[in-house]
Amino acid sequence: MDKNNSTTKNTEIAGRTFQTSDYQKSDPLSKGLATTHEQVSDAYMEGEIGGVIDDVIGKHKPLSNAQE
Repeated sequence: MDKNNSTTKNTEIAGRTFQTSDYQKSDPLSKGLATTHEQVSDAYMEGEIGGVIDDVIGKHKPLSNAQE
């Protein structure tokens, strides 16, 4: 592999973003992007530290007690 080809490949990797098909792929880059996307999605959906969850009857439950 010559230097120009290596530089081009590195640029392609650096510019790569998550695609939903990354969940089905097995290459390290796709697996890493899928894992990172899942972690960010989980953190976003969880919300803030002091967040609350609405239970079935409409009462607010703090996230820290949501599993009780």
